[in-house]
Amino acid sequence: MSKIRAIFFSITFVLSVFVVVFFMWLFNSKNRPIRKIWGRAQRFFGGYTLEVVGEFKDEANILLINHQSMLDIIVLEEVHPKNLCWIAKAQIGKIPIIGKILSLPKMIAVERENKHSLIKLLSEAKDRVENGRVLAIFPEGTRSQTKELLPFKGGAKLLVEKLNLKVQPIVIVGSDAMKVKEFSFKKADIKLFCLDLVDTSKQNWLEATRESMQKVLDENRK
Repeated sequence: MSKIRAIFFSITFVLSVFVVVFFMWLFNSKNRPIRKIWGRAQRFFGGYTLEVVGEFKDEANILLINHQSMLDIIVLEEVHPKNLCWIAKAQIGKIPIIGKILSLPKMIAVERENKHSLIKLLSEAKDRVENGRVLAIFPEGTRSQTKELLPFKGGAKLLVEKLNLKVQPIVIVGSDAMKVKEFSFKKADIKLFCLDLVDTSKQNWLEATRESMQKVLDENRK
């Protein structure tokens, strides 16, 4: 049953990306509400439930999010009140047509192995924040395949400290119901936990944030 669910969701997801790219191209000034509707539609097709615990902080201009599956992006696109700017792998933007889901809403594509990309990242991130966007980044850099958060990369720390950003950690539990390698999608009850703003004046704030996020994961994972 989980494989049938995965096939159905994969087909509807790909088709919906084509649709949302078309509408963002047609009505680009409305791309945020279009993405929000798209996120809600994925919950309908995926058959998962979604609960938000806590509240998104209005002062926050960067979110640090644990990463388990593509659902992490989808659920945040649905429920976050502001216009998110995802920091994503450049390879996604190079996919024909589908890559437009990054370029049309002015997301930030990063080539992680390119040192010059850091300068571009800082410049684009500064521009998005100044225009009222909220940056969204997976500090682990990739999906965790275990119950433990991977070590956080330095990119998030660089952004926060260079641009003096306000950090809100977001912990998503249950999105690992979708497993790409196994090509399965179990029925899921997803919870999204909004943690308090981080005190970035402390030297070890990034590691302390990782520990607090891991604690929430451990306490709420089924």
